[in-house]
Amino acid sequence: MLLSQETIVRLVFAFGLAVGGGALSTVGAVSHKRLCALISLAAGTLMGVTVFSIVPEAAETAGWFELTLAFGSGYALFSIVSRYVFHVCPACAASHFDEATTRHFGEIAAAMVIALALHSSLDGVAVAAGHEAGGRLNASLVLAVCVHKVPEGLALGGLLLGAGFRRAQVVAWVAAVESTTLFGGVIGSWLLPGVTPWWLDLVLAHVGGGFFFLAVHAVFGELVKHGKRLVLVSFAAGLAAIGLLILVVRAA
Repeated sequence: MLLSQETIVRLVFAFGLAVGGGALSTVGAVSHKRLCALISLAAGTLMGVTVFSIVPEAAETAGWFELTLAFGSGYALFSIVSRYVFHVCPACAASHFDEATTRHFGEIAAAMVIALALHSSLDGVAVAAGHEAGGRLNASLVLAVCVHKVPEGLALGGLLLGAGFRRAQVVAWVAAVESTTLFGGVIGSWLLPGVTPWWLDLVLAHVGGGFFFLAVHAVFGELVKHGKRLVLVSFAAGLAAIGLLILVVRAA
C-alpha cells in the first residue's frame, strides 16, 4: 500500500520539527524553564488527543474490555521500556538527563536509541492511523505528534551536546533516531488499510495508552522539578488547543 501524499507530508513535517529542535539546541542554550513549558504544552496535547479523540473514537466499535486491554498494553509497553531499557522520551524525562547521564552517554547510547526508536515509530504509526480514521481524530493526532516533536528534538540535542558531540553530529544523531517516525508511518500505512474498523480502533487505543504514559510522566516529572504554575498552565493550554481543534473540525 503506497503512502498517500497527505501522510507523507505530515510524516516529513513531524520529522523535520524534531530535527529542527535538535538543530536549535546547537545554536544557543535553551533554558530549562522554556523547555519545561514546551514539554508541558506537548503533554497537554497528547493527553487531549487521548481523552477527547482516541478514546471516544475507539469506543465506537470496540468494547470497553478490549479497549481497556489495548490502552493498557500501550501504557505498559512504554512503562516497561522506560523502566528496564531507557526513557522512551527525552522531552518527557528531560529532568533525568543530568550531568551524570551525559558523562556516561557511551554506556547507555544503544539502550537510548532502542527506546527512542520505539517511541518515534509509534508516533509514525499514530499519524498513519489518524489518516485511516479520518475526521477530527486525524487532525488532532497530527497536531499532538507535531507539537511533541519540537521539545523532543531540543531535549535529545541538549543531551548529545552535553555528551561532547559536535553540532553536526548532534543533528545527524537526532535525524537518525527520528527517522524511525518515517519508518513507523510506512509500516502503519502498509498494514492499517487492510484491517477492520475494530482492529483499527484497538491500534488507536494502544497508541493512546502510550500517549497517556508520556503525558503523565512528563507532567509529574516537571511538577517535581519546577514551578507548578508554569507546568499546569502550559499543560492546560495544550489540552485546550486539542479541544478547540476538535470543536472546529466538528463544526466544519
